[in-house]
Formats: sequence, structure tokens, C-alpha cells
Amino acid sequence: MKCIIDTNVLISASLFPQSVPARAFFKAITIPNTTVICDYSIEEMHRVFNKKFKDKLYALNTFLTYLLRSAQIIDTPSEEEATEHEMAIRDVNDRPVLRAALKSDADVLITGDRDFLESGIKRPHVITPAAFLNL
Repeated sequence: MKCIIDTNVLISASLFPQSVPARAFFKAITIPNTTVICDYSIEEMHRVFNKKFKDKLYALNTFLTYLLRSAQIIDTPSEEEATEHEMAIRDVNDRPVLRAALKSDADVLITGDRDFLESGIKRPHVITPAAFLNL
């Protein structure tokens, strides 16, 4: 299964290595699954850590070292590549992740974000970390 992981799950996984998001991350990067991460999410992780978790930058760096070895990093499609599916996402800051999920043909988007979870998007299948662990 091809997975794309939203930034909020990546941040939680990096800060809390024993958490449900971390367990979902490790499942997603384990065969037979494959994982793609868009460069937008990596940039967003840096922004969030520099703003909210400056004292935890070591956790981010450690996590990113592992992430870069375990997942395929893809370029985030531009706004010109947007589809009508994006209108289902209220928060415009979440739309780049959806564009990347669609372009990479991901089967699932793992997120804790209500905008995604309540969007009604059918492809990729939007799923919480806990639900992904139960697949």
C-alpha cells in the first residue's frame, strides 16, 4: 500500500516515539507498504519546530535522518496542478499535501487533521493513525 503521511502525524511521531502516530509511521515505512512524503511537509515541520519546539530540534533532526532514509521525498505539486478535489479541504495550508497525495497516487493519507478527515475525499483513503494501525 502506498502511504502519504500528513505533517501533524510526522510531528507527533518525532516528538513522541512511543505514540500511536509513531507506530503508524513505522508501519507505513515497513514492507509491504511504501511511503511518500512531500517536501512541503518537511518544510512545515521545520517551521513548526522553530516556532513551538525550539528546545526539541534534536528530535526533529534525528527523526528526519530516519525519515529521509525510509521514505520517498517528492516535490509538492504547484497550485497550477490543483484539482477540484482541493475545494473539499477548508484549510488552504493542507491543500499541498492533498496535491502530493493525488500526484503520487497514494492509497492512503494518514492524518489527524479534521479538515482531511471530514472532507469526504474518497481517493486517497483518508485515515487516522489509529485506524491505519488496524488495517
